[in-house]
Amino acid sequence: MKKFIFTCLFLNFFSCNFYSFTGASISPEIKNFSVSYFPNKSEIINASLSTIFTEKLKEIFVRQTNLIHVSNNGDLSFQGEIIGYSIKPISISSDETARQNRLTIKILVEFINSSDDNLNFKNTFTRYKDFPSDQDFNEFEEIFLEEICDEIVEDIFNKAVVNW
Repeated sequence: MKKFIFTCLFLNFFSCNFYSFTGASISPEIKNFSVSYFPNKSEIINASLSTIFTEKLKEIFVRQTNLIHVSNNGDLSFQGEIIGYSIKPISISSDETARQNRLTIKILVEFINSSDDNLNFKNTFTRYKDFPSDQDFNEFEEIFLEEICDEIVEDIFNKAVVNW
């Protein structure tokens, strides 16, 4: 009898798509997702940023949900564009030179949930990375992009399916 109850509970828990260990709350009607390419429309263009961001957004849903990635018209759909990429000094020394700089990335995201229009959103997500001005930016730019994109993708995932 104990084995039967355990098996029923086990199957019930893992057959339900509404809960995941990542905290995602995804309706059982949702079976797939799509992510459109996010073009870089900012004044400063980094050639790899669009690809890095788009792939990271796909990866988080593949890794942390049971949803299947489809090319377009997914039950959950993401589209948008990179609207900001800037490097600005944030800390100035007494001799009026920058001590620290800040790389800021802004991404406009439109999210559509086909099963619940109340969960749809169109938001700008912004993250930044501060670095010493004497650090060679070109040497670390790709690392900074990866870190910032990871943070933005986590924010988007949380807003879209975790609902915290």
